Amino acid sequence: MIPFEYLLLGVAVLLLLSVVSSKASTQLGVPALLLFLVIGMLAGADGPGGVDFDNPWLAQALGTVALIFILFSGGLDTRWSEVRPVLWRGVLLSTVGVLITTVIVGYAAYYVLDFSLLEALLLAAIISSTDAAAVFSILRSRQIRLKGELRPLLELESGSNDPMAIFLTISLIGLIAAPATSPTALLPIFAQQMALGAVCGHMMGRAMAIAVNRIRLDYRGLYPVLTISLVLFTYGLAAILGGNGFLAVYLAGLTLGNYSFIHKRSLMHDHDSLAWMMQIVMFLTLGLLVYPSQLIPVAATGLFVCFILIFVARPVSVLLCLLPFRKMRFAERIMISWVGLKGSVPIILATFPLTYGIEKADLIFNIVFFVVLTSVLVQGSSIPFLARWLEVDAPAKPSTALSEMAAGGGIREPLVEFEVMPGSAAVGKQIADLNLPDDTWIAILRRDGRPLRPGGSTVLQAGDGLSVQSSGPSLELLRSQVEKRAAEDHP
Repeated sequence: MIPFEYLLLGVAVLLLLSVVSSKASTQLGVPALLLFLVIGMLAGADGPGGVDFDNPWLAQALGTVALIFILFSGGLDTRWSEVRPVLWRGVLLSTVGVLITTVIVGYAAYYVLDFSLLEALLLAAIISSTDAAAVFSILRSRQIRLKGELRPLLELESGSNDPMAIFLTISLIGLIAAPATSPTALLPIFAQQMALGAVCGHMMGRAMAIAVNRIRLDYRGLYPVLTISLVLFTYGLAAILGGNGFLAVYLAGLTLGNYSFIHKRSLMHDHDSLAWMMQIVMFLTLGLLVYPSQLIPVAATGLFVCFILIFVARPVSVLLCLLPFRKMRFAERIMISWVGLKGSVPIILATFPLTYGIEKADLIFNIVFFVVLTSVLVQGSSIPFLARWLEVDAPAKPSTALSEMAAGGGIREPLVEFEVMPGSAAVGKQIADLNLPDDTWIAILRRDGRPLRPGGSTVLQAGDGLSVQSSGPSLELLRSQVEKRAAEDHP
């Protein structure tokens, strides 16, 4: 039994090495996720660390919890105004695209490898989805900007296609365990999971906004605890009702992120930090679970699966799903095809056959791990170069930086003065309830001649003076709320 103090020290060293390696990843030109995996592998039984971690159930449980917060943070940081124009494209890629990829890779593995058809399809389903953790971290940590609607489409697809891959994986395991089961019996289950997950996620996102704004907590540090508990509640509620919990938490984050709520900026930073922590823990755990010596015998098989996946299945699925959308340039379709990154989700799904006792579970796990390593190394490292080569990269928007500085008080643009008129729609409301646009900032609130520092929970009163920093359209929106009487807005 390892003494607890030594265990804490070992965890601290692994986390510290992961944080330092994220800085080195920029210099080396490789994704930080790959280095997290490598650190876990070096700490494992085959590495100098010598940690013998052989608990697929624990790895699966940790990975599930981590994925919940990664998906929620990704949804929280995604604007609905950007997602709405690409909604149907994202839905097609995350459902039909995953199914097409599974079929192509599955039949290729069936004809070339020593797998039954169901085993080959199970392998394909596990690696069929684009990984949200990999896409979010690589696009954001390396500050990759893409033209037009590419970025929101990629983030929407990667955040919403995991439920499809999870459903296919569990369904195929069930078919292997009970061959007499008809595949058509799975269709109602799929529809139920997607529908309930979507409804539960949207409703819980709205409920989160109301809860954060209405519960007057005495300590700022309790607000992250509140949202964390609501995220876990969302996943558990959706799963118990028969819905897909992963889809629910992603949509809850997407819904909440498009409301104004108290401490919004700081809470988004809190969940971003939590998502990074979850990614590090997840990749370290999965790295510990694998034995690098077992990857060498499956290298040829892994390279074959990678080739079919990257150069055949993914391009075909993307081109077929985006065929109805003729306005997209061919270069954009190629870029979407290339950013089909594999990451933690396939490895987590590869633990399912291990826990269910599938015959070739060990072989499937090692092949999947090899595919993930290759995908992150080859695709993840080449995204910036390919974006420039295809001419789909975009320069950084200065307005984003300016708005961040404005929110922190770093710049001083002309302030516009408003007065909250008696009977206006804003009287008696918290500032968070005004649902102000991101480019609008109430710098000073004057009440009875005294300046106050406004916050999201500040309740406006008639006669309050507001010093506001914002753009033209947003100013007019705020003016209509604080200066016009409620009767004028709602005849």
